[in-house]
Amino acid sequence: MSQPLDALTDQLLQAATRAGADGADAKAVRASSVSVDVREGALEQAERSESVDIGLRVFVGQRVANVSASNTSETTIAEMAERAVAMAREAPEDAYAGLASADQIATEWDIAALELCDPTDAPSPQVLQEDATRAEAAARHVDGVTQVQSSSAYYGHQESHLATSNGFSGGYARTDRGLSCVAIAGQGTGMERDYDGDNRLFQSDLRSPEEIGARAAARAVERLGARKPPTGAYPVLFDERVASSLIGHLLGAVNGASIARGGSFLRDMMGEQILPEALSLTEDPHRPRTGGSRPFDGEGLPTQKRLIVEDGRLMGWTLDLANARKLGMTPTGNAARPTSSGPSPSTWNIALTQGNATRADLIRDMGEGLLVTSMIGSTINANTGDYSRGAAGFWIKDGEITHAINECTIAGNLKDMLLAMIPANDARPHLSRVVPSLLVPGMTLAGA
Repeated sequence: MSQPLDALTDQLLQAATRAGADGADAKAVRASSVSVDVREGALEQAERSESVDIGLRVFVGQRVANVSASNTSETTIAEMAERAVAMAREAPEDAYAGLASADQIATEWDIAALELCDPTDAPSPQVLQEDATRAEAAARHVDGVTQVQSSSAYYGHQESHLATSNGFSGGYARTDRGLSCVAIAGQGTGMERDYDGDNRLFQSDLRSPEEIGARAAARAVERLGARKPPTGAYPVLFDERVASSLIGHLLGAVNGASIARGGSFLRDMMGEQILPEALSLTEDPHRPRTGGSRPFDGEGLPTQKRLIVEDGRLMGWTLDLANARKLGMTPTGNAARPTSSGPSPSTWNIALTQGNATRADLIRDMGEGLLVTSMIGSTINANTGDYSRGAAGFWIKDGEITHAINECTIAGNLKDMLLAMIPANDARPHLSRVVPSLLVPGMTLAGA
């Protein structure tokens, strides 16, 4: 019988104490997953994985070291602790290293309210194959589709437990169910590809295979006849599928690690306006059935709802313990802690204020410009906010979509882009990043 994760973390902490550590935290993760790929109605690939990973971080004074393993024997745990303490004794002192104080750690939470784990039976490989086959069949049925590159279904289950030598102990389970399809339309050099997919914590929330396959195919067909856009300054509408990447750059710029090392284009903008006044950016780690939800962070601190941007003004950094100490601030409960390394700041569920206009309204009002539906590569200067990415999508003229676009580059500066953007009202509420389509009135396009 497999050992409970809380027992594993207790063993790790006890071993660290015996090895001479002044303090420690330990994390154990048990995960299993099944994925299936289908091609031309037949099973192309099936994978199953099961693993248990353990990680131990030890403190010797202000010196710290982290070790991890996938073997959970008593001998391995003892060796891990001895190795970690030996490494810590040789490490340089870190004035900001250390566990949370007793009054900082989480003491109560409601796992059930977060609905992170689907209680129904895990789907069998046969069910996953059937779903992938149905999605592929739906895509192939659409006129113009010449092949389906891939149709995949996935299920995962993960349990994790975190414990610290100063009294914190907590864990929870999470499920993950996904289905995706990539369709190809056209022939030869005129082929175009697009995709659709869905990922949920609960099987019952997943969209149907037929809808996913048909939408992937329709998107691929819409891309036929793509060509380069003109070069110049035009408005750019980031489709909801890709708009969250803009907010992702903002989140990276307010990450406490970036701020502490001075490597952020927003480092001097605390309290300043960085978004239009009507927009706020909220983090809520307690949304039920959402991928970014969690009851406590990777250092045992309680998670809580907070405003990152309020009415356009930057309100705070995203902080773990160490970076909060470096900046002389209070941690925000945003530490992510894998087994193989120490904590670092991360964000949970994010929502941007939605606008009043539909995407169609923004297309109508933008006149002539680019609707971006996919991007590739990036050149982002974290210090200045200079932005350049390869893009594809559709050309808008006189407020209507005229033809598909590919092989172009869009460029600007993130400070200007974020401050000028106009949101639509089409964000999908179940995602961990709820961000609608975003119109940036002026960007530089390099195409034909």
